[in-house]
Amino acid sequence: MAEIVLSVRNLRKSFGALTVTDNVSLDLRAGEIHALIGPNGAGKTTLIHQIAGTARQDGGSIAFLDRDIGNLGVAERARLGLGRSFQVSSLAPEFSALRNVMLAVQSQQGSSLRLFRPVMRDSSLTEPAMKLLDRVGLADRAHVAAEELSHGERRRLEVAMTLALRPKAFLFDEPMAGMGPEGSRSLTGLLQELRQEAPILLVEHDMDAVFALADRVSVLVYGRVVASGSVSDIRSNAEVRRAYFGEHV
Repeated sequence: MAEIVLSVRNLRKSFGALTVTDNVSLDLRAGEIHALIGPNGAGKTTLIHQIAGTARQDGGSIAFLDRDIGNLGVAERARLGLGRSFQVSSLAPEFSALRNVMLAVQSQQGSSLRLFRPVMRDSSLTEPAMKLLDRVGLADRAHVAAEELSHGERRRLEVAMTLALRPKAFLFDEPMAGMGPEGSRSLTGLLQELRQEAPILLVEHDMDAVFALADRVSVLVYGRVVASGSVSDIRSNAEVRRAYFGEHV
């Protein structure tokens, strides 16, 4: 069995009387894509927030590369290699795609953010940034402001910025959101490539993408994992079909 890279055990989170993470356990193994699905309000994004460190769990444990990270902050988890995709709102909209990725490269290098003009002549930043843009299919859009990119292009820019941090695991929260069929197919192909670099925990509503990508699927309903297994296991699970797909079986 492949090495366990990320392990979540008995995680709990409540907001007042509302329990949003109810004793959740799951893991992410080397080389795989593990998809997390569930209806709206199931608690998927809150779970990702806890794993990434933007929300603190009330109980349970989170281990990454055999290290307990439950008490670490977002930046500390990122430095260990836990790469959560940047959200569109985190981009500097007035900066070019190249400049945005350069800032991510610079952050990974541990140097201070140099926002003045000479930074654009720093080959230690521009060269790796251009390679990352080329990898996600944005090399020809390098000098376009992020705010002028299409929604799908901004998603790819987020991926390039995440790759700049050299992650040992990816957390993607609905990367296909707002994309049309062509954009979803293109990003699906990119995620297939990324799994060769690091395993992916994927929250996604696009079931075509999930079933095309995932090695394993966990189903979250009202904060609890009600099923976990292969795509074929999940497709044939009666409880999942009732809870998630609304089928009467």
